[in-house]
Amino acid sequence: MRHMNEKGQTELRRTMKSRHLFMISLGGVIGTGLFLSSGYTLNQAGPGGALLAYLVGGLIMYLVMLCLGELSVAMPVTGSFQTYATKYIGPATGFTVGWMYWLTWVVTVGSEFTASGLLMQRWFPDTSVWMWSAIFGGVIFIANALSVKFFAETEFWFAGVKVIAIILFIILGGAAMFGFLPLKTGSPAPMLSNFFGEGGLIPNGFLPVVMTMISVNFAFSGTELIGITAGESENPEKSIPRTMKNIIWRTMIFFIGAIFVLAGLIPWREAGVIESPFVLVFDNIGVPYAADIMNFVIITALLSVANSGLYASTRMLWALSKEKMISHRLGRVNSKGVPMNALIISMLIACLSLLSSVFAADTVYLVLVSISGFAVVVVWMAIAASQFMFRKRFLEENNDINDLKYRTPLYPLVPIAAFGLCLASCVGLAFDPSQRIAIYCGIAFMASCYLFYYIKNRKKQIIKTSDSIVDVMEMKNRTRVGSAYDESDCNDFREISDDDPRWRHGH
Repeated sequence: MRHMNEKGQTELRRTMKSRHLFMISLGGVIGTGLFLSSGYTLNQAGPGGALLAYLVGGLIMYLVMLCLGELSVAMPVTGSFQTYATKYIGPATGFTVGWMYWLTWVVTVGSEFTASGLLMQRWFPDTSVWMWSAIFGGVIFIANALSVKFFAETEFWFAGVKVIAIILFIILGGAAMFGFLPLKTGSPAPMLSNFFGEGGLIPNGFLPVVMTMISVNFAFSGTELIGITAGESENPEKSIPRTMKNIIWRTMIFFIGAIFVLAGLIPWREAGVIESPFVLVFDNIGVPYAADIMNFVIITALLSVANSGLYASTRMLWALSKEKMISHRLGRVNSKGVPMNALIISMLIACLSLLSSVFAADTVYLVLVSISGFAVVVVWMAIAASQFMFRKRFLEENNDINDLKYRTPLYPLVPIAAFGLCLASCVGLAFDPSQRIAIYCGIAFMASCYLFYYIKNRKKQIIKTSDSIVDVMEMKNRTRVGSAYDESDCNDFREISDDDPRWRHGH
């Protein structure tokens, strides 16, 4: 990062390496969605239903990442999908997407604090969840306030711990499942009995599978972090496609493998969200202190996601400020390159999660997960729609498809399928009374964003001054790798009146 310029903002440097992009994205995924709310999915959908839900969730994630890959390589800016939605769907939608993604992460940060507090009660049963949430919140805030460089390196190592933990869980849990490790109770290895006993693979029918899809999508959220980090990648044309491929397949293997082991070792009626099903599994395995070690690893993993989430939400507010969509004060940074105003606002809202730990931690936690899951699915829909419109305009301008360094395959089927599956996930919320509030809160938040935008800009509209997609793509090519760049080059907006003739031409 450079020091502040005369406008009180900073220019970003392309300093993140491929290893940072991969581990930050992977680390952003592995959190409460897998370690804690997977118990809810298993309990509601049953063993086969949980596997099916995570397979469908993985497919949705895969399709969305294919769409994001094309956009991120063509236009690697920190605003990412918020910038793409602004240009290819509309400025009001871009404004709303930015705030929805911010909501996704601040709620996620809050849920990570609450989940960490819940897990600490294993060792300190007489302490309050809110106390641990407050302590962890302070630690994460300080970590984000130090420097961005510190964040990238620490997240790399935090994510490494989580990856190792998942691999060990699959190996040890699989060994216990098939009798290679004894169970503490002395009972025989369950093998596949939990899949076919007590009601079978999908004991409650397919409706609960649909109802859990938002929670599953919440589990896969974080993969899109690569879009935000692309603006600071050294070589996005090479690093992003490679990282996308690794993230997609390794995430699928880790998640499906872990859910298979969970479903094999825990009867679906015993799963829930008060205690991590991962800890419950290791409690049933005769490995000394394995459950305590796993509890520590999970808490570390949750705080890592909170760290990434606070970074992402802060950076999204910064990007909105750079595009003059919100107050310029949220774009100001300190001497260490940290947008402190945006950081403080994001942290304050995330701390509302403490209400979850004071009032019915298990119930309010599910509400937080549902709201965050709804928000991330809306963002994913915007990514798919942006890629559809981007490619459409790209072809309409008679550009050569080979000029795209990374191309979404099977266009337009991939973005259409991604959009449709995301929409179906949102519909599934309506059938679960415990998660239905996410629809009400999510739609109300979206409507408020659109309303605020149109009230604020009823006399003015923000548009892209450049008509050509190629202009935007070439902007980043004029920036040398490792040099400082001004993101406003790729977000060159200016205000014009409603009666400007260019609005009538769709610009």
